[in-house]
Amino acid sequence: MANYNRVMGFDYGTKRIGIAFGQMITKTASPLAVVNNRNGLPDWTHITTLIKQWHPQALVIGLPMNMNNTRQNTTDLAESFAKELQHKFNLPIYLVDERLTTISAREEVFNKGGYKALQEAKIDAHAAKIILESWMNEQNLV
Repeated sequence: MANYNRVMGFDYGTKRIGIAFGQMITKTASPLAVVNNRNGLPDWTHITTLIKQWHPQALVIGLPMNMNNTRQNTTDLAESFAKELQHKFNLPIYLVDERLTTISAREEVFNKGGYKALQEAKIDAHAAKIILESWMNEQNLV
C-alpha cells in the first residue's frame, strides 16, 4: 500500500453523503461537508469541488453492514458510489465497515455541545470523520 498524507472519507446515505478530510501524519480527521444525494444522484459538482480543493491521495468509503454481518439495502449503493468515485477521480478507494458510526457521531456531537449542538451539527460529516479515523488507525503507513 502506498503512503498517503491526505485522505478523504465518505459516509454514503441515500439522502446525504457526509465528507471528512484527514491527515495520516496525525491520523486525525475533521468533518468537511454534507452533500445532497437525490434519487441516487450525488451532487458530483460539490464532490468534485471538494476533491480539487483538498487534493486527497485516497478515498475511504463507509460500507453499511448489519450487526450480523449481512448486507443492508444501501450496501450495494455505497459500493456503486465507490466505483463511480474511482472512475471519476482515478484515486485509490478503500471500503471500511461503518457499523454504528452514525450513533457514535451523534454521541460525540451531543457530548461536546448538548441537544442544541446535535440539532445544528452535520451528523453525516461527523460520521465520515469517524469512518476515516477508524481506517487511518488501522493503517501501518509511515
